Amino acid sequence: MEPSQGEYTPTPEQRLRALDVETHLTDPSIKQAFVTPMFDIIAPRYDRFTRLFSFGMDGSWKREAMDAVRESARRLRPVQRALDLATGTGDLAVALARLWPGVHVDALDASPRMIDEATARLARRDADVASVVHPMVGDMMALPQASGSVDVLTASYAVRNVPDARGAVREMARVLRADGVLVTLDFYRPAFAPWRMLFLGYLQIAGDMVGYLWHRDPVVYGYIARSISHFMTEAEFSALLIDEGFEVVSVKRYLFGGIARHEARRRQVPSSSAPAV
Repeated sequence: MEPSQGEYTPTPEQRLRALDVETHLTDPSIKQAFVTPMFDIIAPRYDRFTRLFSFGMDGSWKREAMDAVRESARRLRPVQRALDLATGTGDLAVALARLWPGVHVDALDASPRMIDEATARLARRDADVASVVHPMVGDMMALPQASGSVDVLTASYAVRNVPDARGAVREMARVLRADGVLVTLDFYRPAFAPWRMLFLGYLQIAGDMVGYLWHRDPVVYGYIARSISHFMTEAEFSALLIDEGFEVVSVKRYLFGGIARHEARRRQVPSSSAPAV
């Protein structure tokens, strides 16, 4: 329903300030109500922030992730459908489209403003692949893709932001074909306690500072450290992938486990007609 004339509609910034980050991070039923408006706010400056916050390393991490995708997908012939989750402004979706001519790439994000940015990017900078990349607003907990319909799936800075990591990984397993490729890149809680304190301390101070300078709200980027402290280690994520039907092919750790890339394959599902043993 459209607001009536004169009716007050709060901005995403105002909506976010009314929410308590710790309450929403610890309650899966309301976590998305915090995450979506936060990403709506940061969408116009998202690429600039990731470069600044990572001292330029984000670009190399993502290039290495795409190298892993290309190598792992060599055995898949042909690669017809790819899915990029938490697509942001669409950088990985565009990279996927350039790996295989004619591939259909769904670029999904929960933030409508992020999808607006991805759509604008395709029109402005990446028109050569605009016909095969399909930005869409969607929920990682209930993917619109059909079961077994995706050959390659990527997810950068994605699972940490969903209400239920296991449920999201289960959805990834559902939509991937047997032997399909999964490559993820995300922040993780470092296992080594002294480094964890330093790592999260830096992210907290730097995030709060940028959040205040750019948006007059420290939590906009200070959320990153808070969300990592509530997340899992990269080893625990490997175990989760295995539990939900994946074979973990490789794990690349960055920043002593504060960032990690996982490369995995969807295991073959045993035929229901196979005899019990």
